[in-house]
Amino acid sequence: MLIDTHCHLYSEYYSDIDDIVNLAKKSNVNILINNGCDSKSNKEVIDLLDKYKNMYGAIGIHPEEVDNYSLDDIKFIEKNLNNKKIVAIGEIGLDYHYSKENKEKQIKLFELQLDIANKYKVPVIIHSRDATEDTINILRKYNIKGVIHSFSGSLETAKIYIKMGFLLGINGVVTFKNCNLKDILVNIGLNNIILETDSPYLTPVPYRGKQNNPSHILDIAKYISEIFNVSLEEVSKITTKNVLDLYNKITID
Repeated sequence: MLIDTHCHLYSEYYSDIDDIVNLAKKSNVNILINNGCDSKSNKEVIDLLDKYKNMYGAIGIHPEEVDNYSLDDIKFIEKNLNNKKIVAIGEIGLDYHYSKENKEKQIKLFELQLDIANKYKVPVIIHSRDATEDTINILRKYNIKGVIHSFSGSLETAKIYIKMGFLLGINGVVTFKNCNLKDILVNIGLNNIILETDSPYLTPVPYRGKQNNPSHILDIAKYISEIFNVSLEEVSKITTKNVLDLYNKITID
């Protein structure tokens, strides 16, 4: 059994989510964690949880939405943490890729959501792009666990996050030709990673250029098995255990 720990299954991207969920099942991707990133998607995630037994969710305000959110959106997140299928606050974090001009506003939004996570002892799903130093320094102020989504940093950075109690989310990027993640993964071990697609983005090789979907967790898992020279079953077993240890709301029949 495989788990896609990070996807964005919204009507904005997919005309038939039923098809996407069924396609995932055919590839033994039996659990999906649907991640919200703004007011609209957070509400859609909540609605979809009632429809799909094998879907869990995370809700949060993405740093790119820093100029669009309201305090009502933050209250919505806090109010819905008692939902038995909401496993984390996410996708949240910092993104300085396009601009650092709103850096202080991003940090404020990030810390607002981390405060809630800290209060309710809920894991977080962290987006960090071109903001590693600030991300680490801010997370060090909290006693929280979670996932560093779409990790692509250095071995040193990986070890810092792991020591802080975070798992590293590995997706289709690892299959890209010029990706340096392979050597880093061997040095940190399977016990510190979980698998994700970030659908509809970051489609793995050999499907690059096409829309991503959760069924491609199988392709990512196969690639990881080759990196570690272990069986696909071993990758599935260890990464699934990592997910279940972090997200205690997830149940497997």
